[in-house]
Amino acid sequence: MYQESGGGGDASLFAGGGFMPSQAATGNEFSSSVSGASRRSGGQDGGLQPLTVKMISQASQKPGDDAFYVDGLEINNVTLVGMVHDKDERNIDTSFMLDDTTGRIEVKRWIDGQDSYEYFEMQSVQNFMYVRVHGHLRTFQNKLNVVAFSVRPITDFNEVTFHFLEVIHVHLSRTRKGGVSAVATPALGNTMATPQNGMYTPVKTPIASSAIPAGGAKEECQRRVHSIYEEPASLQVEQGLHVDQVVQRMVGFTRAQVREAIDFLVNEGYIYSTIDDDHHKSTNG
Repeated sequence: MYQESGGGGDASLFAGGGFMPSQAATGNEFSSSVSGASRRSGGQDGGLQPLTVKMISQASQKPGDDAFYVDGLEINNVTLVGMVHDKDERNIDTSFMLDDTTGRIEVKRWIDGQDSYEYFEMQSVQNFMYVRVHGHLRTFQNKLNVVAFSVRPITDFNEVTFHFLEVIHVHLSRTRKGGVSAVATPALGNTMATPQNGMYTPVKTPIASSAIPAGGAKEECQRRVHSIYEEPASLQVEQGLHVDQVVQRMVGFTRAQVREAIDFLVNEGYIYSTIDDDHHKSTNG
């Protein structure tokens, strides 16, 4: 649809995937939005969705609807991996072209002054560097682009491989009858661990605490932590809540249990880190 961003519509969604080297990501270095994406697979996909530029270029829209659809589901927020080209710094924003070998797409990061977190984040991003981008899909002058929440340099090339495996995994879970298990890839989800840096970022689709599976003390901790981040007062705090603020309210649970619950919520796309790894905010905020 948006051919400025990718290749021809008849090619594979993963065509030109030069980021698929022989080494596979088999450790626990990188987190996954796969399980959340697979579980929340109704008419609107609530997780942070791993995509390629080509998949975005082929996204569809319904008449009178600004939303984008991939595999028939509405996509709100995406995560992409690729190389930075043509970085352009201005007073209020920094933009660049992201090339993942399936196509190129413009990425824009708004800057709130030279003393802001966003400014220093973008200073670490340079041309010909691999980065991971999280953001919204938007159109401007009939051209599709990404308005980023986070742009993070990639220091381990295995993360690039992992991203493409995750893209395939989520795509198959949406399009194959019976999900990913129907194509004999049940082990993939088991290799995807909680991120060490907690940098997976915003999703705007409302997610209720009831979406967290029922179970024992661990699940109860997760639900209670999530409900704290969902409170109206918490949603109004721009930088989100500090871990210690949450721990103080979680009577009956240790700090380690609360931290584990926070890591789970980040990994599943319910909350995201803001100014540092200790501050988090609901993706509904």
